[in-house]
Amino acid sequence: MSKTTPSIIIADDHPLLLKGLSDFLIEKGYNLLGSGKDGREAYNLITQKKPDIAILDIQMPYMSGLEIAQQCKGTDIDTKIVLITLHKEKDLYQKAQELNIFGYILKEFALEEIENCIKTVKEGVPFFSDKIKELIGVVLLEDSELASLTPSEKKILKLIAKDKTNKEIASQLFISYRTVEKHRSNIITKLNIEPKTNSLLIWAKENHDKLL
Repeated sequence: MSKTTPSIIIADDHPLLLKGLSDFLIEKGYNLLGSGKDGREAYNLITQKKPDIAILDIQMPYMSGLEIAQQCKGTDIDTKIVLITLHKEKDLYQKAQELNIFGYILKEFALEEIENCIKTVKEGVPFFSDKIKELIGVVLLEDSELASLTPSEKKILKLIAKDKTNKEIASQLFISYRTVEKHRSNIITKLNIEPKTNSLLIWAKENHDKLL
């Protein structure tokens, strides 16, 4: 391993799984700073040792992996959270994405995916197991609705996310007010958004990170 090997802490309330993961990471030469057997120990390790990456079981006594991620987000801790889970529910996956969680892998595939996950997360790129996406049938916006937008529509959507009015967008892009309205209408149709007041603005703000 190079000097750029990320520092890691791990936590799982199943002793065998914790030992297996710990042995695997040490054997592969990763910089393992410590391991915890519940959420409280995991959070203490994160706050004390400030690891680059924390690999956490999603459900543990005292604090869940999601609660730890929420705490870290609230206190501006830069540790990148990777969740290992047995659960395949869509709402958990979406909640993980909302909390800027950097990795989400299934326990049964953890050892085969963990190295790829660490490598990807180290580069600042989130790693969401394809197996989870397959199992819960998540179709990411980038692959579907968002891909159907034209470059002009994406540009307009970015400006909407910045609270620009139709008039301001028309002026900035040197197009007519009516053209902006037509683009807005097309975007609403393509993204399957209910045509209510401010629905496009709300969608653009909630998904602005996907428009970058």
